[in-house]
Amino acid sequence: MSVRPASKMTILALYHDLVRCLSAAGIMDAEVEATLLLTHVVECRRSDIFINGSRLVADAQYDAVRRALARRLTREPLAYILGEQEFYGRAFAVNPAVLIPRPETELLVERAVAALRGKERQAPPRILDLGSGSGIIAITLALELPDAVVVGLDLSLAALQVAQANASRHGVGDRIHWLNSNWGGGLGDGLAFDLLAANPPYVAQQMAASLQPELAAEPALALYGGDDGRMEIDRIMADCARLLCPGGLLLMEIGFDQGEHVAARMHALGHFDQVVVHEDYAGLPRILQARRRVG
Repeated sequence: MSVRPASKMTILALYHDLVRCLSAAGIMDAEVEATLLLTHVVECRRSDIFINGSRLVADAQYDAVRRALARRLTREPLAYILGEQEFYGRAFAVNPAVLIPRPETELLVERAVAALRGKERQAPPRILDLGSGSGIIAITLALELPDAVVVGLDLSLAALQVAQANASRHGVGDRIHWLNSNWGGGLGDGLAFDLLAANPPYVAQQMAASLQPELAAEPALALYGGDDGRMEIDRIMADCARLLCPGGLLLMEIGFDQGEHVAARMHALGHFDQVVVHEDYAGLPRILQARRRVG
């Protein structure tokens, strides 16, 4: 990075230095990352970089930017460096105990909201979020569906701490029940939910060496679903019928190459109808939707 004295470094010059360093390291979307880093650390708006580019950067801010850049050049994910990631238009705290939210998961939330919002029912909708991680699904659904009763569970206690903090941050800490459990194993047979949402680990373990280096910083427990990526997906599908009321929906994020497998498996289980796999923004299979048979 530039060795110019911080007292003579303008915000625009610092931006260009960041873009150059990130690009040289082979990091994609260097301009976007440089903007995010600057707006967070220097506490400015994106427009300030270009409209007020002659503004001098304070020494402490310059040093903080340099430290953040040094971490990013080791391929630590930017979201962990900044301590947060946007999801569904809201900022959520993240750290290495949880996966970084991806845009694809917003599709699952959109489908869930569309399925439950405005429907006439005798009781508030009951939602179960399997593998909550940072809590993005449970919290977003609680915000979008204010009358919903939401339960979020995760095997990782560290992840649940992040989820609880995010729930408090967004004002729904008293509306979500958090449980430490391996999928639905900690839930009895007496519960029945209107919606079961899940974003399980679905990356094949054998693909680990070929993935982008940033993924090495994310929790393997939440990423890898066995040799073929299907192990945890299959466990959820085998158990979800007992957790859903008749007419209840399963919405689960899957890998791009798992659409045919999950659709066939859901049909074979015999408890579900209206099985469909929705495509993501790139036209790839991404969200499994199935309804628990009525009657």
